Amino acid sequence: MTYSLQLYTLRTAMGEDLPGTIKRVAELGYTAVEPYNFVATADELAEALTSNGLTAPSGHAPLLRADQDEIFEAARKLGIGTVIDPHVERSHWTTDADIKATADALNAAAKKGAGYGITVGYHNHEFELEEHINGTSALEVLAGYLDPEVILEVDTYWAAVGGEDPAELLRRLGDRVRFVHIKDGPLTKNDKEQVAVGHGAMRVWDILDAVPGLEAAVVELDDFDGDVFTAVADSLTYLNEGKK
Repeated sequence: MTYSLQLYTLRTAMGEDLPGTIKRVAELGYTAVEPYNFVATADELAEALTSNGLTAPSGHAPLLRADQDEIFEAARKLGIGTVIDPHVERSHWTTDADIKATADALNAAAKKGAGYGITVGYHNHEFELEEHINGTSALEVLAGYLDPEVILEVDTYWAAVGGEDPAELLRRLGDRVRFVHIKDGPLTKNDKEQVAVGHGAMRVWDILDAVPGLEAAVVELDDFDGDVFTAVADSLTYLNEGKK
């Protein structure tokens, strides 16, 4: 299993010292990262990743709201194999027609991405699981409309906050899921209540057992009320120690 780190977790440090932050991530033992909004920093980030022996299997970018060619060019520079749109606002998940429109847009982005050798995916929050169409979660409705080439990155914490059993959800979605976000906390919508992986209410190993073919499990804290580097380090220690 490859454990990656979503760099949004360290966004404040990244803004202050990108090369130093990447160096510190490598020193903590991470071998992979997931960049976010990486177009503007692609050159500096590419140099920092190379200098520290880090790879970026996946990255987040607003594919449905920005210049896709620019995103895919930057992704190729960074060696990102899968570009994931991280957010389509809640108002677009309340009707079957709106969900299909999002799927159509992702399918079109995937066709363009294929020209760059890049896969396209989508990442959920809690509302795609809270919203239902005829008894089926909006995220699973989306999956039904996606072309086979489009993958999902399931944020397992937000899935749980949205009322799902993440492991059961992952089993239903099957090999559509190529990445997951692993985070922990008390399963509330308050980002600052999130904690290091293994220190909250999430059944992390049940989740990872449900998707044995993952490309990467991505550690993330949307926010943290403490030293975030300590939480990032503690998360990797917990994962590397394995199932208890």
